[in-house]
Amino acid sequence: MTSTAIFNPARPSAIPLGELLPSAILVTLLAILAIYFVGAEEGATALIQGTNVHEFVHDGRHLLGFPCH
Repeated sequence: MTSTAIFNPARPSAIPLGELLPSAILVTLLAILAIYFVGAEEGATALIQGTNVHEFVHDGRHLLGFPCH
């Protein structure tokens, strides 16, 4: 008994740029917003008055190497 198997490797399908672009823009904007709040939301550049945001991201700011005081 002879059996013949044909190996057909799976090809990855291409992701159209039109489908990827909205997600890439959203992730980029969220990353920029997170970097702003961790790195620059303090003092003269503050968008939100008070120290609540500063205190919330204080440890993350030091962990990432941003000076704050």
